[in-house]
Amino acid sequence: MSKRSANDTQDGQPFQKTQASGNRREVPVVDERGEFEDAWEDEIESDEEITNANAEEDEDGMDIDEVLPAIEESDEVPQAPLVYIPGTHTLGKDEILEPDDSVYIMRHSMNVNWPCLSFDILRDNLGDERQRFPATAYIVAGTQADEMSKNEVIVYKMSSLHRTQKDGDDSDSDNEDDDDDEDLDEDAILEYRSIPHAGGVNRVRAQPPASSSLPPVSQPYHVATWAETGKVHIWDVRPLIESLDTPGYSLDKSRTHLPVFTINSHGKAEGFAMDWAASGPSSLRLLTGDIHSKIYLTTSTPSGFNALSQPFTSHTSSVEDIQWSPSEPTVFASCSADRSIQIWDVRTKGRKSVAGIVTAHDSDVNVISWNRLTTYLLVSGGDEGAIKTWDLRNVKKSGSGVLDPVPVASFTWHKAPITSIEWHPSEDSIFAAAGADDQVTLWDLAVEQDDDETGMGETFAGESQVPPQLLFVHQGQQDIKEVHWHPQIPGSVISTAADGFNIFKTISV
Repeated sequence: MSKRSANDTQDGQPFQKTQASGNRREVPVVDERGEFEDAWEDEIESDEEITNANAEEDEDGMDIDEVLPAIEESDEVPQAPLVYIPGTHTLGKDEILEPDDSVYIMRHSMNVNWPCLSFDILRDNLGDERQRFPATAYIVAGTQADEMSKNEVIVYKMSSLHRTQKDGDDSDSDNEDDDDDEDLDEDAILEYRSIPHAGGVNRVRAQPPASSSLPPVSQPYHVATWAETGKVHIWDVRPLIESLDTPGYSLDKSRTHLPVFTINSHGKAEGFAMDWAASGPSSLRLLTGDIHSKIYLTTSTPSGFNALSQPFTSHTSSVEDIQWSPSEPTVFASCSADRSIQIWDVRTKGRKSVAGIVTAHDSDVNVISWNRLTTYLLVSGGDEGAIKTWDLRNVKKSGSGVLDPVPVASFTWHKAPITSIEWHPSEDSIFAAAGADDQVTLWDLAVEQDDDETGMGETFAGESQVPPQLLFVHQGQQDIKEVHWHPQIPGSVISTAADGFNIFKTISV
């Protein structure tokens, strides 16, 4: 949550290294050429001018030191910034983390009545590539209430998402009228509509529309919920969205309070894994995986949904996450507590995986994300806190006896289980991750170690342990469960935790 920036010297030459994080702020003291800037913008005299001045002094008999005392040079080294490195530093008894808003373009926190383990972003008709503020976002979430009967599926509308006011932004302005109204630091508005849900919601996934915007009004907007009761419900949340945007809109409870379809294939087995295929409204496909290692496919027809009875059965433990291939409509990937990642083709007889990584992590593989731009890349997060990126071109057929491939990248920054991971929707080298260590981290695989900086020593305590691919660390939430990029507001990230939602946009992405 702060910008990591430090100044040091190497053989007497100043240098500056910057990287984004989230806890403190500091002002650079060197210019882009590596020279110290004159804060007073004084002109520097040449040696010739100084010589002439000395000569004039001898003629006039005046010693300049008698008029202006000599300026003593300071041997003090600029203090390194106070940056909190998770896993390296420990907060003292009376210490708290303070976010550095200079590294945020936008940052809002929103409290809710009940924690939401899972949420998904709903597409809207406000346009793609939105850069203007204030912004608006829609999400759907499911609650974990203290009693089963109190749980709900909720559609939230986040509006008045203003640009974050920077400290001192107005100090250099000669005209107060020049202030941009978009920079006002105001509270966001959180509105919602809800429907009752039997039992806590383990995971929520919204139907990906055929186009980049909200499905037409004539079509339902489907959302699936994995309930702790072992059932998967499919809902039409379009009326909830319409009621948020239309004054005086009256919800028809007979339409909204009952699911469109309920999948009973899993019996009483609870589950978390779920993903919709990106397809048209008349050919929806939904995969669901349970704690008993079974995966079921549900499809849609013009007359309704159809849950297929034969499961996919190559995992030996709980199925934790599922992702459809972004390029092959019949292929999907899954990960499991059996430490493996499996690749499947729904056309295969026997419902067995066609390829896989037998030991992808040292512990449970909790989450995966399939890159939608570079479709041979898949990133995974494990219970041991590791993040790994895989080249699926190196994954061999199941049962081939070939050794598991080596990940193309591996990081062990997080100190607790990875709870969520997702590739950036328009940048194929960037992904976001969330962990049970209360961190949301942003990564860029395109960043490489700068050999020119090696051997220069640490600029602040613990920086040598920071991977160069780590762009940003967002903190401040407790028990973070899920993170998603907003596909229509570039660079914006939404996360859910036990204490509510955060939505932010950083200067790093």
